[in-house]
Amino acid sequence: MKFNKMQGAGNDFLLFNGVKNKYENYSKMAKKLCDRRYGVGGDGIMIAEKSESADIKMVYYNSDGSKGEMCGNGIRCFSKFIYEEEIVQKKEIAIETGDGIKIAYLKVNNKNQVESITISMGKARLTPKEIPVLLEKESVINEKINIDGKDLVFSAVLIGVPHAIIISKELDTLDVNFLGERIEKNKLFPKNINVNFIQILDKNRIKIKTWERGAGRTLACGTGSCSGVYIANLLGLVEEEVFVETEGGILIIKIQGDEVFMTGAAETTFKGEVIWE
Repeated sequence: MKFNKMQGAGNDFLLFNGVKNKYENYSKMAKKLCDRRYGVGGDGIMIAEKSESADIKMVYYNSDGSKGEMCGNGIRCFSKFIYEEEIVQKKEIAIETGDGIKIAYLKVNNKNQVESITISMGKARLTPKEIPVLLEKESVINEKINIDGKDLVFSAVLIGVPHAIIISKELDTLDVNFLGERIEKNKLFPKNINVNFIQILDKNRIKIKTWERGAGRTLACGTGSCSGVYIANLLGLVEEEVFVETEGGILIIKIQGDEVFMTGAAETTFKGEVIWE
């Protein structure tokens, strides 16, 4: 079973060509192969499959075996993978995901290698029912959540997957793992939620730390970066184009109306083959 190990801003994945080869039980595969001690290691797996509505379909599973609708850093890796492995030879690719069709725009060098990828992430959704959040509000902006007796102010948005955004001036001293794990599975969020802690550096730069639903602490989250910028812009804290400093690299997020675009690189770290029982 051949795979490519790839990373985008430190978010790492195993990618498989499901157009050529069919596999069973992706959930079991993800849990086994993503284990960093007993497997290959990764935040998730992605499988390229045929699509009836787009150029290709991206199937995504988190490292805990749960199926994900979308993954921002993952879809950049996926775009590079399908182009360079000659599964789809186009520089503008329509990709079917669990959150609808996303368009990838590839910047390719003279060696036919993908240097950077811009993804049209679609529209941000703010209504509690869509995210979902169990609050009777028109939107979830600057609401309070109590974690171990302490009130935190958060906002929530759906961009690919559900995200909670917490803005802090003391990002480096926050216990991201402790808070993230408890917020992810809080009763307010019936499908659990990704948790992003952001610090505003200036009108065009933010820092972010992320606890991902189904994967835990990761070095970056593409949809989380988009969500953080979108909420910060909505609150008037940043402009429409923002450089996001994740723990694993830089992403550029641009808001055009109610559409969100993400630009960043992806890297193939190595290729391998595993025997799957």
